[in-house]
Amino acid sequence: MLIFCAAIFMGCTDSTKTTDNVNTDSTAVKADTITTKAADTTTSAAAAPMDSAAMMKAWQDYMTPGQIHAMLAKSNGTWKEEVTMWMAPGAPPSKSTSTAVNRMVLGGRYQESHHKGSFNGMPFEGISMVGYDNAKKVFQSSWVDNMGTGIMNMEGTWDSTTKTINFKGRVLDPGTGKDMDVRETFTLVNDNTQRIEMFSNQGGKEAKTMEILLTRK
Repeated sequence: MLIFCAAIFMGCTDSTKTTDNVNTDSTAVKADTITTKAADTTTSAAAAPMDSAAMMKAWQDYMTPGQIHAMLAKSNGTWKEEVTMWMAPGAPPSKSTSTAVNRMVLGGRYQESHHKGSFNGMPFEGISMVGYDNAKKVFQSSWVDNMGTGIMNMEGTWDSTTKTINFKGRVLDPGTGKDMDVRETFTLVNDNTQRIEMFSNQGGKEAKTMEILLTRK
């Protein structure tokens, strides 16, 4: 997706509604509700630990892929990416193409994506991992690529109205040595079309750095 390097390049050159109901064109998803017997968090010596049965139930619910993971699996396969990048606010965009290959791993718990293309005339390769945390009720993603040595981590919530995961995170800008806020919107347009938009915020000013239109091959 070139997401990490776009945020970095942008820095060097210069929550939305949450619901557990996920709806796509052909999928209605209701996030599993995890009910556990909460242990008393006070320092009282009389506090009773969670019984073993409740602990086992909580862990089983946490580790079991649900309908949201099945929704992620619908994106398995090969996708063509049309990438538009803005190197600085107001600068003319640059365009390129790349390919993403998605697959579910670890028993359908996470979606691993391999991206290959070019950036500034150089070969580009990136790997992302996306999942849904059953306990925290949030989407999580990580991103690494061959244009850096850091890992970008983000968490996101679902907006059922726009069919969008709204991710937020922070990433180091190597040009300044400081962290900057990054934001990504991942919209499921339909079963064969997706759109990713990436924004960075440094010094209180947010700017769009990238847009990717993904079409299933």
